[in-house]
Amino acid sequence: MNYDKVKVSFPEMDADVTINDVAFKIGGLEVYWYGLLIALGMVLCVILAIKHARKNNFPSDLVYDILLVSLPSAIVGARLYYVLCEWDYYSGDLKRIFDTRSGGLAVYGGILGAFLGAFIMTRIRKIPFTTCADYCIPYIALGQAIGRWGNFFNQEAFGTTTKLPWGMTSSKVSAYLEKHCPDLDSTMPVHPTFLYESIVDLALFIILLRVRKRSKHAFETTAVYMIVYGAFRFLIEGLRTDSLYIGSTNIRTSQLLSLLLVIGGLVYILVAHLKNYERKEIPAKFFANETVISDGPVIAPAQAEDGEGDKMPDEIGEAVPADEEDAEDPVAQDMTEDKSDADKAVDGGSDN
Repeated sequence: MNYDKVKVSFPEMDADVTINDVAFKIGGLEVYWYGLLIALGMVLCVILAIKHARKNNFPSDLVYDILLVSLPSAIVGARLYYVLCEWDYYSGDLKRIFDTRSGGLAVYGGILGAFLGAFIMTRIRKIPFTTCADYCIPYIALGQAIGRWGNFFNQEAFGTTTKLPWGMTSSKVSAYLEKHCPDLDSTMPVHPTFLYESIVDLALFIILLRVRKRSKHAFETTAVYMIVYGAFRFLIEGLRTDSLYIGSTNIRTSQLLSLLLVIGGLVYILVAHLKNYERKEIPAKFFANETVISDGPVIAPAQAEDGEGDKMPDEIGEAVPADEEDAEDPVAQDMTEDKSDADKAVDGGSDN
């Protein structure tokens, strides 16, 4: 792999920027921007998830539990998804499967792996999976928005040629087009599709915070993610030059999965509203170490009197007066905290 600096040009804007896929070195270990950005995104998401937990009636300890299970399962899922889609290549030498330094991760595989790991954990601990999914899903969108910039430093996951002002080109882009897309003019700029998805994911994060705050239906926040992300990913994938395909067909794997997500999300929301699938509460025992912010003394659920220890935190006294809660915009409240937390707050690869 070429570790030299690469000049990325935006011809229509008469702008250039020089980048390197290696962020820094520790001894002989090279830390890539790709892996570093994913790690930083994950840390920020965990900080925000913990910060927002109490006011959303979600035990902060569960954030750690979900992370410990979902992170490894997401990595395995991202790699397995990519390997299965490129089986003809990996079947010739199975040792390549474990060579992650050469790239080969897929976003959809990571999301599916994380959900599977979280589902198993919630079944074992007898926690409502849909409630956990609805709480965590906004941070998945935020993590994707940050992680996509790793594709920029690797100069990958770009689209077809374009004359739009923000079209970009580089020696890596030109070399890839010459080798894999002979029908395209390798001297022309290309769509920075990673940027498109990053913008969509950031906007989706904001939308999901609002939906999570206001929705009372189980899995509805997750369903909104499925619809919005699936729709935009379907469109963006159509521009990509490095899509994974189903066998020898011309069907792009991510486009098919995106379409299924959109349909599934729409159908679920319709059924959830018709049958009134209400969001289930986390069992009170998981709040044993939590405290509740109120106008009076701080009350710990485990110490509440007259059986209050068996109730959810928002049922103990007047934790947050309804008129004060409604007076504040939930997105502004969440994003203010996001900004505060962000202020306080290794491996290259191909991301599909």
